[in-house]
Parts: sequence; C-alpha cells; structure tokens
Amino acid sequence: MKTHTIILFILLTINSYTLFAQPHLKQQGTATQLIVDGKPFLILGGELGNSSAASFQDIERIFPKLQRMGLNTVLVPAYWDLIEPTEGKYDFTLIDKTITQARENQLKVVFLWFGAWKNSMSCYAPLWFKQDYKKYPRAYTQAGKPLEIASSFSNNVLQADNRAFSQLMKHIAAVDKEKGTVIMVQIENEIGMLEDARDYSKEANALFNAPVPEKLTSYLTKNKKSLHPWLLEQWGNKGYQTTGTWLDLFGGDENPAGRLASDEIFMAWHYAQYVEQLATSARSIHNIPLFVNAAMNSRGRKPGEYPSAGPLAHLTDIWHCGAPSIDILAPDLYDKGFTNWVAQYHLPNNPLFIPEIRLSDANGVQAFYVFGEHNAIGFCPFSIENGSNAPQAPLVQSYAKLKELMPIITQYQGKAAMNGLYFDGDNKERILYKDDLKITCRHFFTLPWDSRATDGSTWPTGGGIILRLNKDEFLIAGSGIVIEFEKTNESKAIDASQLGEDGFLNTGNQHRKQTEWKGGLRAGIGTVDEVKVNSDGSFTYIRRLNGDQTHQGRHVRIGVDDFSILYVRLYEYK
Repeated sequence: MKTHTIILFILLTINSYTLFAQPHLKQQGTATQLIVDGKPFLILGGELGNSSAASFQDIERIFPKLQRMGLNTVLVPAYWDLIEPTEGKYDFTLIDKTITQARENQLKVVFLWFGAWKNSMSCYAPLWFKQDYKKYPRAYTQAGKPLEIASSFSNNVLQADNRAFSQLMKHIAAVDKEKGTVIMVQIENEIGMLEDARDYSKEANALFNAPVPEKLTSYLTKNKKSLHPWLLEQWGNKGYQTTGTWLDLFGGDENPAGRLASDEIFMAWHYAQYVEQLATSARSIHNIPLFVNAAMNSRGRKPGEYPSAGPLAHLTDIWHCGAPSIDILAPDLYDKGFTNWVAQYHLPNNPLFIPEIRLSDANGVQAFYVFGEHNAIGFCPFSIENGSNAPQAPLVQSYAKLKELMPIITQYQGKAAMNGLYFDGDNKERILYKDDLKITCRHFFTLPWDSRATDGSTWPTGGGIILRLNKDEFLIAGSGIVIEFEKTNESKAIDASQLGEDGFLNTGNQHRKQTEWKGGLRAGIGTVDEVKVNSDGSFTYIRRLNGDQTHQGRHVRIGVDDFSILYVRLYEYK
C-alpha cells in the first residue's frame, strides 16, 4: 500500500507540473490572457525572416541577439520541405536546435507551420509533393490555369499536410511538454487564393454549385445580430435565405461583379474546414493555443488581388464557424491605418495578437498601444533579426519597460482601467473621460520645446499606456506623450500651446476668453514620480519630476526619445 501511495504521489506531481507548464488561454473580464508557466504572459516578440531558421548557424547567431533586444518570444518557421524531404521520413533537427537555443537565451517559441500554403503559395511543400501534381492537385483559375497553390479540395493534399503537421506536434510534445518552451503554433501562413477569388477546379466547382452546408446557415441564423456588417449585408441582399447554393445565399448570380463575395465566402469556408482538421489533430496530440494569420485586404484591392478568403476581418464569422478549434485570427500589418486594422481584430470572440508587423522605429509605441487599448496577447515585428539591439533603440527601450509593466498590465487587463495612446503628425490628440475627470492626451510635439516640432521634420510616432490605479492615482508609460488633467466643469482661459518654455505667454496682448468661475473642485497634479516596476507589481522610486519637468504642474510628459514609467497622484482644490 505504501509503494502504491508513493507512485500515485509521483504521478500526481508529474501531471500537476505538466498542467502548470502547458500554455493555455484564460478569460479575465473582457480580456483573453495567455497563461505561460502558470502566469499571465505578454508576448514581447518578433518573427524571423522566412529563411532565417533554415540553418543551425543562423539560429545560433540570431537568438543571442534577440535576447539582447529584450524579446521574450520568437516566432520561428517550421518548414515542411525540410522536415519531410523524403515522403514519410522526418527530420526535426532544426526544431530541436530552435528549442535548445530558445532555452539558452530565455526565450519562448511560437512555431509557424509553413505547410501546404505560405503567403497563398505552396512553396514550402516538399518537392516530392509538388512533383506529383496528379496525386496532390493544384488550384485552378477560372481560365483553367493551374497555380502553384495546392487544392484545399483534395483529400490527398489534406492527408499529406496533416500527417506531417501531426508528426511535428508529436515531436514538440515529446521534447517540450513538461518545459513549455513552445507556447503557441500557427497553422499555415497567410492562407488565401490569388489571381481569382476562389479555386475553379472540378471539385471546387461541384461544391460551389451544391447547397451551402447546414452547419454554416445555422451559425448565421443563430448569430445574426452579431455578424460582421459586410457579411450581414451580403446575406441580407438575398433575403437571409437558409437553403440554396452559395450564389442563392450570398449573391452574384444576377451580377458577375457581385459574385466575388460569394466566391470569397465559399473559399473561406473550405479553407477554414481544412485548417480545422489540422487543428483537431493538434489538439489531440498537444493542446496548446493555435492561431491563423491573414494578409490584409488593403489598398483597394479585390479578392484574388489580395489573398482571398483568408482569416480577414469581414470573414471572421465564416472562420469561427468553420474552424472552431482555432483560438485566434491574427492580422499581418504592413500598410497604413494601424489603429484601424487592430480595432477590426479585437473582438469579443477574438483576442488581438499581432504575429507580423512591418519592422520600424514606430514598433515601440505600437506595442504599448495594443497592450493598453486592446488587451493584446502579443506583438511581433517581422524580420526581427534585422532590428537594432542598441540600448537606445526604440523597440529595445519599449520592451524593457513593457517587461517591467507586465505584472501590472496583466493584473488590469479586461477591467476597463487602461487605455492605449498612439499619435503621429496627423493624429495629435485624444481626450478621455474618467468619472468627472477630463484627460487630454497629446503628441509631445504639440509643445513648443523641441525645434523638430516646427522645423518641418516628420513627427515620430508617440504613444503609451495610461492606467487608472485608483480614483486619483495613474500609471503613465510610453514615449512622446503629454497628458493634462482637469475636471469636466473646468473651462480653460488659455491653451497650453500659447505658453512659452517659461510657462508664460509667448507674446503680450493675446486675446483670451475669460469665463466666469462657477465654483466646484479643480484637479491638480500632486506628484509625478519616475518609477521602476518590480516583479511583484510594486514600485521602486527613481526620481521626483516637478518644476520644468511638469511645466510647473500643468502636465505630465515623456519625451519622444525616451521611454519612461511615471506614477502620478492627483489632488483636488477650490
């Protein structure tokens, strides 16, 4: 009996450790959090360039640099053609090297399955797969041209892809299940059709002319009130029918130009169904978070000009219905309109994760913004190995401060206590209201301090996080921001832009409106302290900021070349 008790204790200990280590998603308020090593975790990451994990030498060279840059996570391609160069024979040496180097450099890993599709194309499928196009058929254009795109309607394609992916998941589970170095996996990469909005193979054409599956029509009916407006409009234009072909339900039979919508919805459904089968296999082997990523439908392009039918914002309902085992639909961001794109992907049923964004000096404040405004799970500039690891590089500074802030940010996620700020030369101001408090947030260059504000220089991006800890306590962090506090009943007699560096008017005899004061409390800045955030969420005082650093109590500010964390206490007076 005693021996059995000891064995049971050991098994329970092992199981408890495995559960503790295994990454998973958890809800906190309105936020979805990634739990890693038993604690909420923000991915301060970067994605390697497509060919940067294809050799031992590159991995050994790059990973120490990523640690110096302050990353805690690296997104790494897992190449089907290198994993299964000969059908049925697998080589995981690059996977093992990635995991080993990550552990040595205190990094977590997100693997990106470059399987049947990478940026729509099947360029990472093994040569034996690509050569046997009769067994593993291609997608076709409407004109009958075969494409370098494997057909998602082929069971042989699915089985080969799924078999290799399952072997990858089995290997990850075998070498990492108890360590938890691999925290998420992406299935395929920027899946989507090019040249035409859908595949025109014989198999695809037959299914396009068949009835829309009842699983999808039931989902649309059940979720009608919350469907994406674009999808609701397409469906509504045909009278919200629940039986019929894709053209019957989503239009285009009477208008060839409108057919693109039906084509894209049809193709999205079948891509999602395909991905779901890989996701189901992964869940049965090693149940860690899974996501898919999308190339954006930007620049006025039509389906097929961009990768049609991927997990795009207007197709989220199709993907959620077709691939329910996928946790996150994620945007890859390379175009203008950053704040608009991220807002489209932060939905009640879709947490925001950015696996790819163009590498730039703006990344530092962009990271602050998505964590503060959208409770993001993570942020990852692309081709991260080409970024700077200099201590003063914006992303290095940003990630250092965000690492400090992680226990605070994760504590307040989903509790309506945080906002993100993001400014540039076109978007210079945002006003927030908290109870009877008006908070005016601006770009640092709205002040006259820096000659670059007015000499024609391009304004760098500025932004950060403002977090209300208590009624009169705030934590403000980021770069290139100015924040003023006032009661909502106050009316300023003069705008701060009219003041010189000494706090007095730039010129005399300026007309300013005098408003009769009607009593009531005013908001004042009591103290502003630069602080360090400790691992337990407590603060360590660095220095008091006052006088010139707060413009004699008028505002709180952080310069465009700095990243700081400020603890602010307000007070009331009359």
